[in-house]
Amino acid sequence: MERDVHDAIVIGGGAAGLSAATVLARARRRVTVVDAGQPRNAPAGHLHGFLSRDGMTPAQLLEAGRAELAGYGGGFTSGRVTAIERLEPGGFVVHCDDGRILTARGIIVATGLRDELPQIEGLRERWGRDVLHCPYCHGYEVRDAPIAVLGGDNRPFTLHQAALVRQWSADVVFFPNRIVLTVEERKRLTVIGIRIIEGDVARLVVREDRLHAVEMADGRTEQRTAVFVGPRFIPHDDVLTALGCDTGGDGWVVTDPSGHTSVAGVWAAGNVVDSPAQLISAAGAGSKAAIALNHFLLELDIQSALSTATIGSK
Repeated sequence: MERDVHDAIVIGGGAAGLSAATVLARARRRVTVVDAGQPRNAPAGHLHGFLSRDGMTPAQLLEAGRAELAGYGGGFTSGRVTAIERLEPGGFVVHCDDGRILTARGIIVATGLRDELPQIEGLRERWGRDVLHCPYCHGYEVRDAPIAVLGGDNRPFTLHQAALVRQWSADVVFFPNRIVLTVEERKRLTVIGIRIIEGDVARLVVREDRLHAVEMADGRTEQRTAVFVGPRFIPHDDVLTALGCDTGGDGWVVTDPSGHTSVAGVWAAGNVVDSPAQLISAAGAGSKAAIALNHFLLELDIQSALSTATIGSK
């Protein structure tokens, strides 16, 4: 099969990936985005915190980003990358699930992560609507409402989240659920006015397609109109780890400040290596990675020219 040859392939077409690809296209590099079409924030009705795009739907932001990329000659294709091979002496072969094969001198991976929620009935169905995880993204929209914070497997995140949400409402209830609080942890929450309700959470009660209450296993209910929860963050980093990119003690792929991994010519940006990254910071990380990759390509171009240059006599 004939292979498409690119300067760069960007895997993942969210804020980080589209930003990276647009920077490279504007630098007159041949670049294509390969996107699986499953953005993390798809369930959310609107996005916030992205300067000049506040209130857009996630789909509208992606549509605008793709149009900008196309305007500079960048490519975009739907599909899932199944494998990346390293070439000798350099470069990569990217295999897609539709059989397409792309060759590139450099790679940026911006495949994001998935949110693994606690196993509580009704939680996944309300995700991105009135079940939320980021106060900076959605706290203002539920300000002054009766808010619940549910404990789960991500203990440090959840305890910090419970305290943080208090900035947006005076009526916050924390359900530790499976978390056993220390005396100090309990004091830190109660001192700022957060109520704590012990016991196992059974389900969310929904009425007329709106969150109504949190129901306990023993039948108690607490009326709430918004729930914050701390998911476990699972990066979509299979292609990175398969390439042999180094990981840290937490199991996440390690990068330098530009997003460069331990594999020469491979960068990563956004939630795939940075779980707290919001849309605007993910876009910035994509831009930074693209600039670093372009400098990498420039050096390859110079070295190639030097190796073939004719040296005249003195």
